[in-house]
Amino acid sequence: MNMKAWLVALALSSSAFAAFAHSGAMGVTKERMDAMGEMGDAMKRLTPMMRGETDYDPQVVRDAADVMIRHSGSQMTELFPEGSNGAPSEALDKIWEDWDAFSALADALADRAEGMKRAAENDLAGPDAAPTGGMMGNNQAMMGGAQGMMGQGHSMMSGGPGEMMSADLLAEMPVSAGFMAVTQTCSACHQTFRAKKK
Repeated sequence: MNMKAWLVALALSSSAFAAFAHSGAMGVTKERMDAMGEMGDAMKRLTPMMRGETDYDPQVVRDAADVMIRHSGSQMTELFPEGSNGAPSEALDKIWEDWDAFSALADALADRAEGMKRAAENDLAGPDAAPTGGMMGNNQAMMGGAQGMMGQGHSMMSGGPGEMMSADLLAEMPVSAGFMAVTQTCSACHQTFRAKKK
């Protein structure tokens, strides 16, 4: 799937998820669904900028990153106490069966959102780079040739197994790299720990 189609699919699935999932949710289930909805909305605000369809605004990036940071890491995992799955939640039992992996993704989301926030002043092409047409311009180079978080045993945007793209490294890259890191982390979590739509 090309990058443009992938971003559109991510935005649409986030909207559909938020609209459908909240019906009948209460307590901690509603809290986490609301948090996921806020994060989805934040990423939807960024998508047109990252695709070059609207003017770039670093404050919008920082605001969206703050939403992601606020709802990730331990703030996210605290919203998943054991036994809080079941309708209307789409959380799979796998969350509690593989808590370390789930928790690691929650922490990675916080770290990558922090990197995106710190890269906000870099614009889409980075502080010293020539314009590349935004995230779509030179995606292979921007991602360092990596295969994605779930692909071929390599972690997201890394040069080898087990390495992670840190906030410090993302802060030095084009902001679009941070955006991609955040979206791929969300996608990896959804693919593994959220029930598929029927």
